[in-house]
Amino acid sequence: MSKRMTEDQVVSELRSGMTIGIGGWGSRRKPMSLVRAILRSDLKDLTVVSYGGPDVGLLCAAGKAKKLVYGFVSLDSIPLEPNFQNARKAGAVEVREWDEGMVQWGLYAASLRLPFLPTRAGLGSDVVTYDPSLKTVADPYGGDDLLAVPALHLDAALVHLNVADERGNAAFHGPDLYFDDLYCQAAEKAYLSCERIVPAGELGELTRTRIARWMVAGVIEAPNGAHFTSCDPDYPRDEAFQKEYATAAKDPELWKAFEQRFLLGDEAAYQEAVKAFHAERSAA
Repeated sequence: MSKRMTEDQVVSELRSGMTIGIGGWGSRRKPMSLVRAILRSDLKDLTVVSYGGPDVGLLCAAGKAKKLVYGFVSLDSIPLEPNFQNARKAGAVEVREWDEGMVQWGLYAASLRLPFLPTRAGLGSDVVTYDPSLKTVADPYGGDDLLAVPALHLDAALVHLNVADERGNAAFHGPDLYFDDLYCQAAEKAYLSCERIVPAGELGELTRTRIARWMVAGVIEAPNGAHFTSCDPDYPRDEAFQKEYATAAKDPELWKAFEQRFLLGDEAAYQEAVKAFHAERSAA
């Protein structure tokens, strides 16, 4: 059964107040066409779970995010995501700043339908100081107390992979799956965008087909859909555009102009505006 959808059809199935997990890692293979579709919607008060990059920054800048759960929020080659930084300084979002391993463990617990999983990650750090809701549990076999990481149950997950078939089986062709499979398994519904929809026999090596159709509610063909993050080996991060984004985020007037040019239209308009941006740079 085909699960093909568009970005706008996915957003129509989301609701304000949901907890949404976003796959990828920093400024790498983020489902940005789906994030941009959320920006165009009336969704609000979202809880966002992410190893954050511009997905988190854009949702903060648009006032869509009420709460964030993250291991970091970075643009990789630019250490701090500037729109996220603005939101944190203004106190505009609630946050749970966890160790990276804790976020993984929270997603894994949710995927197993467990209430929590024990770990040593985060112990002895300020993670517990700044999130007093976290609890420790005694080792029933007589060892040290461990941190009980609560399950990160997601209403929806958004991920982007290189290729998928129309039923939802998908493969990554770059160096890392990140935790996209855990996001899908931790969610009530997962939506997967990809560079290309191909016949099942063309997905590539079986070891890279880590997203199975049973995990996925919808598949969106979105060429260049991870822009401006990387989607190796299809394309690298667009460093020039990322710099433009980061510069604009530091100045309200520049940000208003950036939004007008790149974010108010549909996905096709965004991609055309990006092409024009690079054409202008080449001509300069």
